[in-house]
Amino acid sequence: MSGETDLIKLYSGRILALAADIPHHGRLAQPQATVRRRAPLCGSTVTVDLSCDDAGRVSDYAAEVKACALGQAAASVVGANIIGRTREEVAAARDALRAMLKEDGPTPPAPFDGLEVLRPARDYKNRHASILLTLEAAAEAMDEIAARSPCA
Repeated sequence: MSGETDLIKLYSGRILALAADIPHHGRLAQPQATVRRRAPLCGSTVTVDLSCDDAGRVSDYAAEVKACALGQAAASVVGANIIGRTREEVAAARDALRAMLKEDGPTPPAPFDGLEVLRPARDYKNRHASILLTLEAAAEAMDEIAARSPCA
């Protein structure tokens, strides 16, 4: 029964509220890059559409999220904070989130520090891939844009 109670605690009110309100949910009409990622274990998917300005900062973003509440909560935090971010900031957030989940590392840096709400998921390794999907897809999209643009 303890494991079931822990799982119920994992899906806190804050996580469910984030999951219910994902900023920039949907698709862009003309993104500079589109990346679809899938978590093989659970089947969660995220499709990120992204555009950057000449300085390499995210200028437009949307994500279509089909994931568990934890993956949706992560997408919500990312969606609320990714506009205006650089490739380095997005990669740092992705790496910090991965370390937070897998190694009990520090919370991702601001403005992605809201991902701290997902720290209890570190004990549920089967949920890590879903939580990481949005930042992984966004970082990959930014890498694709940078590979094509000397400014980024």
